[in-house]
Amino acid sequence: MASNKFSFCFLIFFISYGMLIPTQCLGDICLPKEHVALFIFGDSLFDVGNNNYINTTTDYQANFSPYGETFFKFSTGRFSDGRVIPDFIAEYAKLPLIQPYLFPDSQQYINGINFASAGAGALVETYQGMVIDLETQLTYFKNVKNVLRQKLGDEETTNLLAKAVYLINIAGNDYFAENSSLYTHEKYVSMVVGNITTWIKGVHEIGGRKFGLLNTPSIGCFPFVNALVNGTKIGSCLEEFSAPAQVHNTMLSEELEKLTKEIKGFKYSLFDLFNFTLDASSNPTKYGLKEGAVACCGSGPYNGNYSCGDKRLVKGYDLCENPSEYLFFDSTHPTETGSRIISQLMWSGNQSIIGPYNLKALFEE
Repeated sequence: MASNKFSFCFLIFFISYGMLIPTQCLGDICLPKEHVALFIFGDSLFDVGNNNYINTTTDYQANFSPYGETFFKFSTGRFSDGRVIPDFIAEYAKLPLIQPYLFPDSQQYINGINFASAGAGALVETYQGMVIDLETQLTYFKNVKNVLRQKLGDEETTNLLAKAVYLINIAGNDYFAENSSLYTHEKYVSMVVGNITTWIKGVHEIGGRKFGLLNTPSIGCFPFVNALVNGTKIGSCLEEFSAPAQVHNTMLSEELEKLTKEIKGFKYSLFDLFNFTLDASSNPTKYGLKEGAVACCGSGPYNGNYSCGDKRLVKGYDLCENPSEYLFFDSTHPTETGSRIISQLMWSGNQSIIGPYNLKALFEE
């Protein structure tokens, strides 16, 4: 039954907390039998440092102070004072921190890998040449499958990829990009959602079955949007800026329902980031926060200028004393506390905020 490739052992146990826990072995690596890998795609909400290793500008990087200083004590490339959503999901799934794909070191991929790139969109032309677009992220995943096949063989690679969860946050950047003005609104949303659907089918063809997605947030609640509009009341959300997200989210939900009937074994978890953003921005105390509309780090009204770290076009910034009291760290990205709150809801939230599965259920499937 053993082979010179990584293979499942028919019966191996290890002792943990005084209990015998069944494990599986992939070559010389033994993992809990319920082990499920996590593969991550998307944009700055999920990027854990891939953009540190590409030729881009500081607009699409966060590898400088004060990013990362709350938890890591140094900047890692995460757009946060500390951890981001995939870090918490990995923790809940009993996985280590998932590394960026472009990290210049040997990668096992047994636990998964992170392909996300700040600034990326569902469309190739969104900030093209400055980011790792979704199509390229999918190509990287194909490369990962080939590496796994060389190490594990076909059967065990197929099993690992089928059990894995594929987490993505994408599309927000598409609606900020200049290319959005070249099409009618309906046509543009169809293109964006169509590319997400194409990505799902691509991952499914490679072997994926279980998908975790977030819809597009209420952009009108972001500090940078409120900073652009004089006289906006603190805590309010500008509906006109959130209209594209609403159309996108309706179309995405409809397409996901269709896919459950069209592709074999497809299961998904869709988190309602739109309504969470609306609620948390207007009612921060409901989530244990003190500030839901003003960013911790930035400048200008609401600290909404994208100047955190003083490395970007706008110079000078203010930094709050306690980021854990804030929903937003900079003008568009959540604090570590904000990411933790979102992650907890994604992991074990009920049908009012996530469905048809939550992530815990997907990992246990």
